[in-house]
Amino acid sequence: MHIIYRAENLFDAHLVKDALEAEGIPAFIAGEYLTGAVGQLPAMDYIAVMVPESSLAMAGRIVREVEAQLGEARLAIDENDDAADDPLVAPC
Repeated sequence: MHIIYRAENLFDAHLVKDALEAEGIPAFIAGEYLTGAVGQLPAMDYIAVMVPESSLAMAGRIVREVEAQLGEARLAIDENDDAADDPLVAPC
């Protein structure tokens, strides 16, 4: 098994894992249960999604797509937060 993605959090790891499995690629989340030992501290570099070597090329493409979608979603959230903080923008 090879690490294909290092996740910032468990949600991202599961999104990547689910996307890989939807394409028929077996995936495993390493470090999933270590986050409980860390408590409320950020689990930096503990969580990784792993795939078999035979699936690395296809998995890389899928991970890039998921990362792009996550980036777009985070950007949209940031823009909404900025608009909510702007006193000239009327609340919805």
